[in-house]
Amino acid sequence: MRLFIALNFTDETRTRLLALRDDLCTKSQRGNFSLPENLHLTLAFLGECDARQTAAAKQAIAAVDFSLPEITIERLGCFRRDGGDIWWAGVRETPELMALQRDLTVRLRTAGFALEQRRYSPHITLGREVVINAAPWKIAPFGETVSRVDLMKSERIKGKLTYTAIFAREA
Repeated sequence: MRLFIALNFTDETRTRLLALRDDLCTKSQRGNFSLPENLHLTLAFLGECDARQTAAAKQAIAAVDFSLPEITIERLGCFRRDGGDIWWAGVRETPELMALQRDLTVRLRTAGFALEQRRYSPHITLGREVVINAAPWKIAPFGETVSRVDLMKSERIKGKLTYTAIFAREA
């Protein structure tokens, strides 16, 4: 299974993210825009996992120390790519969020996962391969208090990228 660990959002936050995505879409010449149900904040990407690794990921999530982090979405940005950019909604780097991600990463590496080495930059992907004649623009900050961490499975079902929570840890 292809797995990642994420924070998912309430309908209210998802609606606001969709408005940002739709605004981006209307201003773009083209792009592959995130489906509403797929909007999330990734904490760790695990990749292809067997049953042992899946169990280890669940243990890491169950053991992670976290309070209820406040997620504040405060800006739009992009990662430049040939063939179109990745556009995202940026999340404020609060001490609680960064501690949660760090603790989870340490536990996953201890369990044998080979995770990315680059610095964690919390963001919610709105679109990939986006071609647009605009620079990132300011948004009014919004967000929510997160109460759970999810282990997510990523798969294509009838050609549609689908993310499904297979394990959850409540705060």
